Amino acid sequence: MAMKINIIIIVFATMFMMSCNENTKVKEQKKTIKQMTAKDILGNPNYLAISYGGYREKSRDSQPTIEELKDDMKLLSAMGIKILRTYNVQLALPHAANILKAIDELKKENSNFEMYVMLGAWIDCLNAWTGLPVNHNVESSNNAAEIDRAVALANKYPDIVKIIAVGNEAMVKWAESYYVQPDVILKWVNHLQDLKEKNKLPKELWITSSDDFASWGGGEDRYHVEALEKLIKAVDYVSMHTYPYHNTHYNPEFWGVPENEESLSDKEKIDIAMKRAIEFSKKQYDSVSNYMKAIGVEKDIHIGETGWATVSKGFYGANGSKATDEYKQGLYYKLMREWTNKNKISCFYFEAFNEQWKDAEHPNGSENHFGLFTIDGKAKYPIWSLVDEGVFKGLTRNGNPITKTYEGDEKKLLEEVLIPPTLKEVMIYR
Repeated sequence: MAMKINIIIIVFATMFMMSCNENTKVKEQKKTIKQMTAKDILGNPNYLAISYGGYREKSRDSQPTIEELKDDMKLLSAMGIKILRTYNVQLALPHAANILKAIDELKKENSNFEMYVMLGAWIDCLNAWTGLPVNHNVESSNNAAEIDRAVALANKYPDIVKIIAVGNEAMVKWAESYYVQPDVILKWVNHLQDLKEKNKLPKELWITSSDDFASWGGGEDRYHVEALEKLIKAVDYVSMHTYPYHNTHYNPEFWGVPENEESLSDKEKIDIAMKRAIEFSKKQYDSVSNYMKAIGVEKDIHIGETGWATVSKGFYGANGSKATDEYKQGLYYKLMREWTNKNKISCFYFEAFNEQWKDAEHPNGSENHFGLFTIDGKAKYPIWSLVDEGVFKGLTRNGNPITKTYEGDEKKLLEEVLIPPTLKEVMIYR
């Protein structure tokens, strides 16, 4: 009888120890996820990044529901995406706050779910979007409240928000509707860094601004001002944008097919042109790096935005640079991921899903068609292989299972592909 009792005690003790070990493993796993920082995530090819907007309708007045956002998070997670970029925390647009709530709920439902956010705070100049004359030397009175909301969300969700970006293309001079001078961005970056020092924000939170390569010193001399130098020294890393797609119209020398390539097949012309497009982005990246070195700064540079549209009736379509279709988007996405992953550069690819509010009056405007998914959940050519692999099995968008565009018929897709113009034609077009 005593032996039987001893055996029972040993069994229960073993079970208790196993349970404790299992609980310890779970706690350690949760602890590891919670402790991931921007420094750990950025430049890590196991943590792919993407720019995300979940809007389905033609107006942002129609906000996606939490359930719709959770569906999107599951799709992106299935792709290996682990960090999202958002753009604003404006009071009338609770999109970013709802994204954080959706991620928080998913984490509670599944302790292994992992998703982080680069939270954008929108910055404007005085009278931006009002119809009144804008003043680029004075900031909007709305900026302070925008920063305060970003701070509140970063403190509410410290396990999710790992970066705050002050402004989106807020310094580049072609953003004529709203751009500010670098000293405004510097002011708010310093403010956030000061909050970290005072323990009013997590110490590990990284602060940046996300802007065109030119705004970071890679462009004309007019950007090379003292405030920019101070800003580069104040941010934790530089988040730069590069868009060879847009430059197929505005700066198309790299895009046109030179005379020595005119005898190549149509596919070869496209493939080589897309490789030149990536080289164009690399040069812009290097131009920012070189400027930073010139002012004595060595700091990480990551790509805050880049992408390739699949529909355009404007500058980039059949009557323009002929840059636009899903085949080229597929090549660009593949080449961009290969380059950035190999060099440990995070790339917040633009963007996850088509959004029709961006150019609501022109359904075929390119701004509506940068997504890797259509609004109704069709996977575009760059991610057809993921559909084949079954990574989206059981997942939906707007209630639709994930299928391929063109019904997965590559021949049908290629029939719509446009051949880049010759270099001679480009020069005439300009």
